[in-house]
Amino acid sequence: MALGALSGGVVGFSLGLVGGGGSILAVPLMVYLVGVSSPHVAIGTSALAVAANAASGLLQHARERTVRWRCGLVYAAAGIVGAFGGSTLGKSVDGHKLLFLFALLMLVVGALMLRGRRNQGTPGVQCTRTNAPKVLGYGFGTGAFSGFFGIGGGFLIVPGLMAATDMAMINAVGTSLVAVTAFGLTTAANYAFSGLVDWVLAGTFIVGGVIGGFFGTRLAKRLSGGGQLKTVFAVLIFVVAIYMLWRSWSAM
Repeated sequence: MALGALSGGVVGFSLGLVGGGGSILAVPLMVYLVGVSSPHVAIGTSALAVAANAASGLLQHARERTVRWRCGLVYAAAGIVGAFGGSTLGKSVDGHKLLFLFALLMLVVGALMLRGRRNQGTPGVQCTRTNAPKVLGYGFGTGAFSGFFGIGGGFLIVPGLMAATDMAMINAVGTSLVAVTAFGLTTAANYAFSGLVDWVLAGTFIVGGVIGGFFGTRLAKRLSGGGQLKTVFAVLIFVVAIYMLWRSWSAM
């Protein structure tokens, strides 16, 4: 239980800080630290915990007025459709291979974030008829990936929102939590229907995550200037991806 709460705190802190780190960390923490034997149970449980922790982080970012609600809702609506299809397909793939593919995808995203870390985005950007098709397209694609890999998808949503609208990183982090919550709940419901959610562990994770999210959101506000937040985001992705590649390769 203590390891579950500690892991939840790390996930919540990361969600509040970079929007997507919690999604990246939840599955490997459950498998490699807490000791959940089934990768699919870890995926289903983490999806529920991440969704709840993302909702908590969203409230805190909303108080800081960093959330672009229209963009988040449009992105989430398209992504829910993709998440349902992706999670259905993901349940039929070997769990360790799923984690290996997940890690490879993380490396690609981390490299793209580092490459564009000096781009500060457009302050005050909103979703309009002009960029709505791109927001819908990125939302659907991100939802499919997040459902397939069993994650909230924030590490894909943040760069997706920035690519579709050119919004600033701090706004993408806050706005991403709308979609992270929606994607996580969709994926968790699909896995729960198949009995692949550990409810007690999820509850422990959520309690720790609410506390961690409070501190993560505060630090994100301090790092939002310059490219520090993007650099933190990318480094987190690289570290976890390399570790997951090593562990999942050994298990296959």
